[in-house]
Amino acid sequence: MGDKACEMKVVEFEDYMHLADRIRQRFPHLTSVWLSSEMQEVIDKSKLYTNWDFYYTNVRRQVGNTTMAAYEASLGRPTSTNYPLVNFLMAAEADFFIGALGSTWCYLIDGMRNTGGKAMAGYLSVNKDRFW
Repeated sequence: MGDKACEMKVVEFEDYMHLADRIRQRFPHLTSVWLSSEMQEVIDKSKLYTNWDFYYTNVRRQVGNTTMAAYEASLGRPTSTNYPLVNFLMAAEADFFIGALGSTWCYLIDGMRNTGGKAMAGYLSVNKDRFW
């Protein structure tokens, strides 16, 4: 979400969770979500989904319309470098992935998943109108 609005239609967190619920219908043992987001709003909304266990990095997140550059600068170089790396590695190892086609971040995660043996693992996109 966040700064993606200038590049493509932003999809709300509820749409991501709708897809997660669809995955769970087929794989009822799934209970956990690794949440990769810079937006505090997303973290706050995750608390409404009590039938899921959410995990995410413990870092201050963007609030409102703060630019990505200002947000990263406010975190400082070590945090703004390390926490995205953790998110990337965790997402690349996930059994399923719900992302936004058209997002460079999601494209990189999907590429890493494919080269890391997850080519047949589930990938659902919240915006099917965007393909590379």
